[in-house]
Amino acid sequence: MIGNNWDNLLKDEYKKEYFINLKKFIVDEYKNKTIYPKMSEIFNAFMKTSYDNVKVVILGQDPYHGENEAEGLSFSVKVGIQKPPSLINIFSELKDDLGFDPPNHGSLVSWAEQGVLLLNSTLTVVKDNPRSHAGKGWETFTDEVIKLINKKTTPVVFILWGSDARSKKSLITNKNHLIIESAHPSPLSAYRGFFGSKPFSKTNDFLIKNKIKPIDWKIKDIWLLFKYFKYLFFFIFKYFFCIIFFKLCNYTWWKTTDTIIEF
Repeated sequence: MIGNNWDNLLKDEYKKEYFINLKKFIVDEYKNKTIYPKMSEIFNAFMKTSYDNVKVVILGQDPYHGENEAEGLSFSVKVGIQKPPSLINIFSELKDDLGFDPPNHGSLVSWAEQGVLLLNSTLTVVKDNPRSHAGKGWETFTDEVIKLINKKTTPVVFILWGSDARSKKSLITNKNHLIIESAHPSPLSAYRGFFGSKPFSKTNDFLIKNKIKPIDWKIKDIWLLFKYFKYLFFFIFKYFFCIIFFKLCNYTWWKTTDTIIEF
């Protein structure tokens, strides 16, 4: 289902009645409603970060519900999509913590590829309807994922932002791991403890202390022109077509009249 060692770890979970029912429900939802992220991206967090590579877990609530925002990674949006307020605040704290300027996009794929599991408690959502898939079974599944990571012998950092994420603290009992918790980066709560919490430097300090390669939190800018190349090509083609068309029309008119036309 996922395509890496998560499948072997979760194979018994896939067979449980709640997950079978969840799968049927989700398939039906995709058939009848607009669901985010795309079905192929539901398990993107696991595809980008295998179990063995997990160094950090950033726990979110559910995917962004705006059009084409979600990409299967908590707090992350696709390249070319406007950054949501919570992500803007995350980048603001990153700047304050480590001095890195915000990138020109909101995709956190580079973090995931380094071992940051960007996990939402609920992995799907109906368009424009937040928490619409809460209580359908995803929480049972992702709780099991947290329990599996808790069993790792190598130290892991769990970053819990907001009350929903902090409610999972009871699942993290392994003393080898570090829990970093604060208010949610939402504009409604960021000033109540998120800003100034310095989660990125604290994470790297812990990883270095345990002889684990730290995360490069700096996200590179992406040249966005390729996304709009087809529109640029169409505009250029249309422009030159119009020039040629009018030139031909003018030439024909000049040939068929006695009037001198200045071009």
